[in-house]
Amino acid sequence: MQLQQLRYFLAVAETRHFTRAAEAAHVAQPSLSQQIRSLERELGAELFHRTRGNIALTDAGDALLPLARRILADTESARLAVQETVQLRRGRVRLGAPPSLCTSLVPDVLRVFRDRYPGVTLVVREGGSRDLVGWLAAGELDLALTITRPSGEPEPALAVTELLHEELVLVAAERRARRKIRVTELKDRPLVMFREGYDVREATLAACRAAGFEPEFAVEGGEMDAVLGFVRAGIGPAVVPGMVAARSGLAVTAFAAPGLGRTIAVAHGHEVPLTRAAEALRDTLLAHLRDAARAGELPPGTRLLLP
Repeated sequence: MQLQQLRYFLAVAETRHFTRAAEAAHVAQPSLSQQIRSLERELGAELFHRTRGNIALTDAGDALLPLARRILADTESARLAVQETVQLRRGRVRLGAPPSLCTSLVPDVLRVFRDRYPGVTLVVREGGSRDLVGWLAAGELDLALTITRPSGEPEPALAVTELLHEELVLVAAERRARRKIRVTELKDRPLVMFREGYDVREATLAACRAAGFEPEFAVEGGEMDAVLGFVRAGIGPAVVPGMVAARSGLAVTAFAAPGLGRTIAVAHGHEVPLTRAAEALRDTLLAHLRDAARAGELPPGTRLLLP
């Protein structure tokens, strides 16, 4: 059974005339009649009583009529749904990102994307880079903003584009004259520290240990908002990403060379092609970063890596 045959059947059923049905369907009348006969043979029943000047539905035709209408309506709905998705009037994007980027870069990018494609559903999932890589590999995300490995070793089965190099800085509640601080000066300052699994925590611990000491914690185990809240309360300073610090309202101190930093990338699975919606979000992200860099709107110490 072919959709075209159902369309011809419906045209005859509605006009009760083969010639007028052929004209409505823009097909030659013999061709339409042949397709109707072919449909009847496949179904094993006549669909029309054919008498001179009078075409009427048989019982089999009556049974087929509502089903044919439903099938053709569903077909049209499917065509429109696919067309709307391709044209980005509908769709869904699942984006993963570390909490630090969900409070800095991600909101600005999603606002631009949402204004441009209001029919596309956005799903955001927060996690550490290791979790994000696993979710990408499992097909649970379309795109992810990740922190690249310090060794530069590529992630297996992922297409990775480096976006930014971001400085890590020290934020504190007390206002001090702006100057750069050495990592060794953290030795005697109890820090507000993120929970395990945060890339910033790992980078801070690695820098302190490379400088020959183990840092002391005033409090540890917080998420991004909690860490900033503890700093505002005066419990202690914290090492945070520069883009987060720029929005925090806290006193910001950069580290002296070689400093602390991280490289932010966007990744997706090698084996799974991006959907149109995911590709549009990726393009929006890259354009947003290039525009911000040209306008000088990236936070101090944040450097664009895109060509």
